[in-house]
Amino acid sequence: MTHPFLDLAPLSAQHFAAIEARVAGLLATEQDVVIMQGEALLPLEGCIRGAARPGTTALNVITGPYGQTFGNWLRDCGATVVDLAVPFHTAVTAEQVRQAFAEHPGIDFVSLVHAEAATGNTNPVAEIGEVVREHGALFMLDAVASVGAEPLLPDAWGVDLCVIGAQKAMGGPAGVSAVSVSERAWQRIAANPQAPRRSYLSLLDWKERWIDGGRKALLHAPAQLEMLALEACVERIETEGLDALMARHATAAAATRAGALALGGGLEPYVYEARDAAPVATTLRAPSGTDASELVAKALAADPVLPLVAGGGALAKEMIRVNHYGPDATRGVVHACLAALGAAMGEAGLTVDLEAARRAVTQAWR
Repeated sequence: MTHPFLDLAPLSAQHFAAIEARVAGLLATEQDVVIMQGEALLPLEGCIRGAARPGTTALNVITGPYGQTFGNWLRDCGATVVDLAVPFHTAVTAEQVRQAFAEHPGIDFVSLVHAEAATGNTNPVAEIGEVVREHGALFMLDAVASVGAEPLLPDAWGVDLCVIGAQKAMGGPAGVSAVSVSERAWQRIAANPQAPRRSYLSLLDWKERWIDGGRKALLHAPAQLEMLALEACVERIETEGLDALMARHATAAAATRAGALALGGGLEPYVYEARDAAPVATTLRAPSGTDASELVAKALAADPVLPLVAGGGALAKEMIRVNHYGPDATRGVVHACLAALGAAMGEAGLTVDLEAARRAVTQAWR
């Protein structure tokens, strides 16, 4: 018996390279783009372990849980780490980054998450990139959640290592990811004796054996299904138009925020200022006296496919996250999420206005 997921023609090196080129086009980058055969944590860790070493002084910006992970990897590499942490309900500013450089002039590496889906904030990368360029530091950006949901211009913003994943706004698979690498970053990694070599984490292996070899021979058997899914999702983005995709996410975020405020009952945006809120996901602060995880559980009991989750870890009791990304960045999904949350809040004895929420969402979508 044949099966469409199993009986596939081999994915050639030429086909693999063509998919890389389309991803590069999505990022509007002239830098080398490497597609890595794993979830985005693979290139994120590979970037840090490739670029950091004893003697590195790294500014690690923490606006959510991934920044904390990056700091752990940097310390494990022997780097001196300067953590710049801001409350999760806001975003970091370029001035805060500038002040960190003034206090620690030896900083030569900066790690930053563009949009934090887990906490619902997004950071002003273009402005921060200007500050990083002024000081000549290498700039690594986690753009896994932001790609496809908001502008992302690694070349124009001076990003040396830009990591993306397809599983959020792009609406694609989780099993492959990509990183754009500047010439400065390649030089930095090549000069690091601790950089992974002959390893699944190694960016250098891809540079020396794939890119420098003319992209003629793959390092190992490609994740074929995931690569084909990545190609399909890029094709879908090209058909819709990147600007239209970003506008859809921005509208979904604005509608969710407006609808939550109109719903009432004490529900409010977790990220205080709309300018700091990520278009990929909206986080909400559960009403006083309620448990976010319980409200989410009640909402999902009515409709288990809704993209609703409670905050992670210590945020589980206070944060509700609406993941309006990819195919879920639609008016119907936003309406359904707020209606389910409103019903759960009503069961908890809170006074809500479902019709006001519906009107607010509809108005925002216009």
